[in-house]
Amino acid sequence: MAYPDNLLARGERVVMHKHPHWKVLVLPTIFFIVIIAGGSFFAAWVNKWKNSGFTTHLWWFVAISVVGVVLLLFLCLVPFLRWRTEHFVLTTQHVFFRTGILHRREHQIPLSRIQNIETVVTFWGRILSFGSLIVDSAADQPLEFSNVASLTKVQSTLNQLVADDRDRFGEPMDSRGRAVPRPTEAIPDDRYPRGGRDERDDDDRPERDYDDRPGRDYDDQPAPDYDDRPGRPAPGYPEQSGYSGPEGDAWGPADTRGYPGGRPPADDSPAEPERGGR
Repeated sequence: MAYPDNLLARGERVVMHKHPHWKVLVLPTIFFIVIIAGGSFFAAWVNKWKNSGFTTHLWWFVAISVVGVVLLLFLCLVPFLRWRTEHFVLTTQHVFFRTGILHRREHQIPLSRIQNIETVVTFWGRILSFGSLIVDSAADQPLEFSNVASLTKVQSTLNQLVADDRDRFGEPMDSRGRAVPRPTEAIPDDRYPRGGRDERDDDDRPERDYDDRPGRDYDDQPAPDYDDRPGRPAPGYPEQSGYSGPEGDAWGPADTRGYPGGRPPADDSPAEPERGGR
C-alpha cells in the first residue's frame, strides 16, 4: 500500500504527493557518469599493459570493479533512495512527511493545528522553482521541509486546504490569519433556554430569590412546625425522660437539681444553684 494510504482517516483523500526537487539528483547523476567513465578508462589502460610482469590482469579488473561499485553505492544509489523515500503529502485533513531509508522520521500535522506558513527561497530556487517550507503548528518548534518542488503551488494549495478546514469546522482566525483555539463547549442547562452556558458564566448566575418572612424557607415553602419552647425536643427526636408536657409543669429530677423552687429560670440568663450553708 502506497504511503500514506494506510494513515488516512475516513473520507480523507490525497490532494498532492511530492518528492524533493529534482536538483538533489543532479550531483549523484554527475558522480554516476564520472565513475562509469573513470572505471572504463582504467580498465582499458590496464588491458594494454604488456610488460607488467603479471601473467593476467584479473586482479586489477577486480580492484577497479570493487572501487567503482562502492563509489556508485554511496554517491549515487543512497542519494537516489533517500530522494525516493522522502514524501511530502497534502490531504484534506493533514500534512504528512516521511524521510529515511533504514531510520525513518515521520510527521503528521492536522490542518487545524497549523498557525503560520513561511517560505524561504534562494536565488537558484526562484529560477528552478524550489525552496523551503516552514510550518508553524502547536508543536514546540516549527517544522522545516527543504527542497520542496513547485513551492508556490504547494503553498497556495496548503493555504486553500487550511481555509477549507476552518470553514468546515468553524475555526475562527485572528487578523494575522492565525488560528484561534475553539472555545469550550457550553454545558447544557435548562435554566438557559438558548443553548446552555459556559463554565465561565458561574459568576454571572442570578441569585435565587427567597422569602425572608418568618416561617418561609429558601424554596418559598412553609417551614415545618415545631415547638421551640424550652424543654421541647427538636422535630424528629423522641420525648426525653424528665419532661412532663408542653407546659413544663412537672420537671424531672435530672432537670431540677440545684434550681430554686425546683424549676429552671424563665429567661435564658444562667442561674446559680443553691448552696447549702456551713
